[in-house]
Amino acid sequence: MTAPIMPKADAAELITAARIRQGLTWSDIAERIDAPVVWTVAALLGQHPVPAEKAAVVVEVLGLGEGVAESLTRQPMRVADDAAASDPTIYRFHEALAVYGPAIKELIHEEFGDGIMSAINFKVDVARRADPDGDRVVVTFDGKFLDYRW
Repeated sequence: MTAPIMPKADAAELITAARIRQGLTWSDIAERIDAPVVWTVAALLGQHPVPAEKAAVVVEVLGLGEGVAESLTRQPMRVADDAAASDPTIYRFHEALAVYGPAIKELIHEEFGDGIMSAINFKVDVARRADPDGDRVVVTFDGKFLDYRW
């Protein structure tokens, strides 16, 4: 009898712990698998399926088992908030933050330390960028970093 596939959340915990123990940054891992850093963090936290060859590199670099690699290659379950699903534009922002929010949080903490991005001392901009495959929407959130003070 084969063992059940490790849940993506369990694999993410093992990856995060191994990364910290080894003193690696998310950027270090992204470079090793030749992938964008935000995508890498989101994928390793369970929000994207990771190609088998990249999953194999991750578990080798972090000294983790085949069960983690198998979990990484699986398609994630993404659940939408019913309230956000009523408007397509708002839903896409909700979806983007559901997939990339944990990755962005990890990268903010890695770069700045323990704190948050202010939504009070905050600027947002929306711009159009021409692209041969169709114009792109560029949204920039620019918030002051607020460190937690104990």
